[in-house]
Amino acid sequence: MPAADELIGPSVVAELVGVVSRAQPGEPFAHLRACGATLAPLGLRDRAHALKDALLADVPGGPGQLETLVRRCLLDDRFTGWMVWPVAEAVSARALEGRAPEDGTQDGPEALDAALALLADVTGRLTAEFSLRPLLAHDLERVLAAVGTWTAHPDEHVRRLASEGTRRYLPWGTRVPGLMTDATLTVPILDALYRDESEYVRRSVANHLNDLSRTDPTVVVETAGRWLAHPDENTDRLVRHALRTLVKKGDLGALALLGFGPAPGIRVDGPHLTSTTVTVGEMLAFSATVHNTGTSPARVVVDYVVHHRKANGTQTPKVFKITATTIPAGGTLPLARRHSFRVITTRRYHPGEHAIEVQVNGVPSGRAPFVVLAPSDEEVSR
Repeated sequence: MPAADELIGPSVVAELVGVVSRAQPGEPFAHLRACGATLAPLGLRDRAHALKDALLADVPGGPGQLETLVRRCLLDDRFTGWMVWPVAEAVSARALEGRAPEDGTQDGPEALDAALALLADVTGRLTAEFSLRPLLAHDLERVLAAVGTWTAHPDEHVRRLASEGTRRYLPWGTRVPGLMTDATLTVPILDALYRDESEYVRRSVANHLNDLSRTDPTVVVETAGRWLAHPDENTDRLVRHALRTLVKKGDLGALALLGFGPAPGIRVDGPHLTSTTVTVGEMLAFSATVHNTGTSPARVVVDYVVHHRKANGTQTPKVFKITATTIPAGGTLPLARRHSFRVITTRRYHPGEHAIEVQVNGVPSGRAPFVVLAPSDEEVSR
C-alpha cells in the first residue's frame, strides 16, 4: 500500500486548497494552507483528522455554511480522491457540534439528516464510510433508518456505503458500540443488497457478513442459508466469500451450507514432517494423504492448521487453505506443502514446540509436533 505521504501529503493539501478556494473565492483558508507543513510525523488517519480540524477552523459557521462549500466543491471534477476524506470528516464533525436552533443553525436531528444526505453525495468521489461512523455512534437508530433507504439508491457507491459504512470491523474505521452488541441490526441492509447488480456492492456485503462471523456464527449461517434458498447467479460466490472465516474455523453449519457435510469414509494419513525442527526464517515441509474409504464420492475442503507457540507457552491455531475438491469412492488425495517461518510484521515466532495438523471438513486429525528454533546470531546479521 502507498505510504501516507503519497495519499495525503503536501501536494494533496495544495490541491484541496485550490478546490475550496475556487468554491469560496476570497476566503484565505489559512489553517488548511498551514496544515500541509505539519503532516510529516502523522499516520494516514491522523492526517485526515488534522485537515478536518483545519477546515472546520477555516469555516467556523454552522452546518449550513460547510454544506454550501462542499456542494460547490462537488461541482468541480478536481474534487476527488484522498482530499475528500478530511472534508467528509468535517461534515460529520460539524453535524455533531450540537448547536442550538436559537443560534440560527440547524438543530441536532436536522443537522444529522443533512450530513447524511451530503455524505451520500460525496461518497462517489471517495468513500465516506469512515465519516459515517461518528454519526452511527451518535444516533444509531436514526442513522440506520436513513442508511436503509440507501439500499435502493441508483448510485452503486451509495448502496455500497450502506453496507461498508455499517460493518462491525471496518478496516481503519472507528468502532461503533451499538453495532458490536447486536449482529442482527444490519442484517436487513445486507438482505436488501446481497443480490445487487454491482460486484462492488456484493463484495462489501460478503465482507460485512464475514465480520459478523467472528462472534455471531449462528446469525451468519442463518442469513447465508436464507440467501441460498433464494439465490441468483451470484449468490453462491458471495456466500462462499462471506463464510470464509467460518470455513477456516471448521464451523459445521457453514461447511454444510457449502456442501461439505460429514464424510464418515474419510481417513487422513499424516501429516508427515520432513524435520522435527525449523529455524525462524526457514521453511518446514510436510505431506499427507486423504483417503476416501466410502462407497460414494466425498466433497471435501482441506486445510492445515499451524499451532503457534505464544509468549506465555500456550498455543494458538492459524488455519491455511489447501484445496476444496471431490474425492471419488476409494480414491486418495495426496498433499504436499512447505510452510514458511519467514519473519513478517503481523506475526512474531516464539521458539519452542509448535504443531501442524490436517483439517478435513472442519475435523482436525494427525497432530504432528515440531520445534521452532531461534536464528543464530550469524543468521540474524545476514
